[in-house]
Formats: sequence, structure tokens, C-alpha cells
Amino acid sequence: MPARKMRVELFDSDGNRYTIAFEGQVTRDKALRLLDLVELLGGAPGENPVINHSPTMPNQQLSRFEKVQHVVQKNFPLVWFTSKDIQTIYETELKEPVSLSTISTYLARMVDKGMLLRTGNSNSLKYKTAPNITPAIKQRIIK
Repeated sequence: MPARKMRVELFDSDGNRYTIAFEGQVTRDKALRLLDLVELLGGAPGENPVINHSPTMPNQQLSRFEKVQHVVQKNFPLVWFTSKDIQTIYETELKEPVSLSTISTYLARMVDKGMLLRTGNSNSLKYKTAPNITPAIKQRIIK
């Protein structure tokens, strides 16, 4: 099996950028350890904006970013997805046109905020909701 690569980028409150790269045999446990390290460095957001989870989303009350975030949380809580997947569901559910570049921009911002994980080449990016890291997992990393 070929070596896999994982890279995590995060920004602190001062705007400094940190990049953590891992190359080798990536397992779920190693990925969780890497994400725990990110949280210990202060990269994981403490709180996410509140999203209205009602079946009928009031289009006038939410920003486009919040609507994209809602689509991600509702339809892809645990699996990998592409920006095209989000665009298709966004236009189907909200009956609003949205460009693929807009979706890609918002997904990149969610990655920067630590809300999503990203993998793949620039022409085939995939995203996944970042797991919530618990204090118990932090203890395993420190030991």
C-alpha cells in the first residue's frame, strides 16, 4: 500500500499559520492523534455558529456561508464529499443557484477554521467534517 500524506493547516488568533504534515501509513488512531495535537495548539474552534436545523431553512435569515455549512452538516456529517456534491445539494434543497467557485471558497474557509478536513490534489479535493476532540483523547496524546 503506498504511503499516504496528511497535512493540517491552522491559524492562531494573531494570524500566524501553522502547517503540520504527516507522511506514511495513516491510520485512524494516528489521524486522531494529529488532530488532538492541533487542538492542543489551539487550532480547533471552541464553538461553531448556531445553525437553524429546521427542515425548512429560512433563506432570508442565513448568510450563504451559513447555508453551505448547514448543507455540509445535514448531508455529510461523517463521510467525504466534494464541492460539486455540496453545489448540487445546495441548489436542489434551497432552490438557489450558486457557483462552484463560491462553494469551494466557503469550504476552504471552513478548513481554515478547523471545521473541515481536506485531502486530495487541487483538482480533486475531498472534504470531511472535522471530528470533535474530547479531553479523554487529549490525555492519550500527552501520555
